[in-house]
Amino acid sequence: MSDQLFLLPRMNFPGAAGEAFAVEVARFLDRTYGIEKPKQLFDLLSAFALNFDCPWVAYGSLARDQKGLKPVRGDPAVMLNYPDGWRERYFEMGYDKVDPTIKRSRRRIGAFRWSEVYNDESTTEDERRVLDEAATFGLRSGISVPLHGPDGSFAIMNFAQAGDGEFRNRTIAYLQLAALHFHLRVAEFADPKGVESTSTLSSREKECILWTAKGKSSWEIGKILGISVNTVNFHIKNVMGKMDANSRITAAIEVLKRGIVEL
Repeated sequence: MSDQLFLLPRMNFPGAAGEAFAVEVARFLDRTYGIEKPKQLFDLLSAFALNFDCPWVAYGSLARDQKGLKPVRGDPAVMLNYPDGWRERYFEMGYDKVDPTIKRSRRRIGAFRWSEVYNDESTTEDERRVLDEAATFGLRSGISVPLHGPDGSFAIMNFAQAGDGEFRNRTIAYLQLAALHFHLRVAEFADPKGVESTSTLSSREKECILWTAKGKSSWEIGKILGISVNTVNFHIKNVMGKMDANSRITAAIEVLKRGIVEL
């Protein structure tokens, strides 16, 4: 779906402009019901977020005791469109385990600005480093939307901008509404009686699972592709989640069976 469906001229929110953005929110909500796969839904959300100068979006579900932003069995894998360099750096360094936005999301209900977390005196230097490095990759400001479930699990949705400006309150309200609706629709996809989850793999996921199918270890795959073992394992776990497989071998077999990659 073309991003142009959602793009509007930049404008301030008062008056007719605010009404125009409200209309776009309604259009986004309506269009989600014509979507059949989580990846397509994420693409729709990403296009909608461009209305608010947010080219980068990330979503991930976490279990009650899960510290890192990794896939939860039965849910779609982490979905994000962050720059490849930052995505690989983030998981290679294990930043998902010290990301202050995740820690803050466990304690919050409403959306919050990253600047609030950065300036909080309880935030450690290691946690601030995550946000500092994100800025070097272009993610200079953002908000996080906590999405809590009844069983203690929760998801987090991040929207990021390249500029240093703060998000307007109404912008946060619109994005929070879109994130909540996205989360509810994804939950429907995760229902085994619902729509079959996506089997779309990224190019890096295909590379990693292909070498797995050829009998290579994570260490060997890392050397071949020039990435760390942690990054290899991250991509393979993503494939396992998407294939609903309990081992990398089962995931590799399923990927080959579906014709997603070929030996």
